[in-house]
Amino acid sequence: MNTPESGFVALPRTVLSMAVGVIDTVERAVVGEDRIRTARGNAWEAVCADRARADRIAEIRRQLSQRSVGSSPRSSASQSEVATGARS
Repeated sequence: MNTPESGFVALPRTVLSMAVGVIDTVERAVVGEDRIRTARGNAWEAVCADRARADRIAEIRRQLSQRSVGSSPRSSASQSEVATGARS
């Protein structure tokens, strides 16, 4: 059923719409036009965060791959035992 909106229903919508407009205007005045959060801005921040995380992971993997097997004294001792056949 299509019924025309009565004044009772239209009034809250009008007030809400005006309030959103006022809040938007105040936010732009206080924060600045280029600092308003938008879906595009949020998506770009997520992309940058993903890239930074990928860079950190790549750096950790690079550092781990540079460590050679047997570089610690314990590993060297174990390798020498295997090579000589000696056990304590």
